[in-house]
Amino acid sequence: MLLGCCLAEAFAGKPLLVFLEGDLGAGKTTLVRGFLRGLGYRGAVRSPTYTLVEPYPLGEQIVYHLDLYRLSDPEELEFLGGREIFSSNHQVLVEWPEKGSGWLPEPDLHLILHHRMHGRSIELHCNTADCAQLVANCAVLLSEAES
Repeated sequence: MLLGCCLAEAFAGKPLLVFLEGDLGAGKTTLVRGFLRGLGYRGAVRSPTYTLVEPYPLGEQIVYHLDLYRLSDPEELEFLGGREIFSSNHQVLVEWPEKGSGWLPEPDLHLILHHRMHGRSIELHCNTADCAQLVANCAVLLSEAES
């Protein structure tokens, strides 16, 4: 949750596309929940496993949470409103992005979550200039939380 809050703080108000990759139970939806909490959202945050898309209105901005696990063809994103979602200045977090391969745009941030016996680890791949500052800020925040 803390990493999600950190991401929200670093990218507040900015368009953002995040890919969340990891096995079932790795913490993808928990990270999204932390992101939304960091932006001030106080309602329920559910995994969109069956709906595929959950929009979260936050003032003038909408954060979209997609779970593509049940997607059988990337073209289905067209019918889910994908063109609108990915062509606007929204913040979009996508679980199971490999299911949308060939249709999804390049992400700003790609997080690969690993569930380990004694905790979790995260690989972070950045494709935006803001990422270097994000990594520095989050490293400080996370190390302070561990202290």
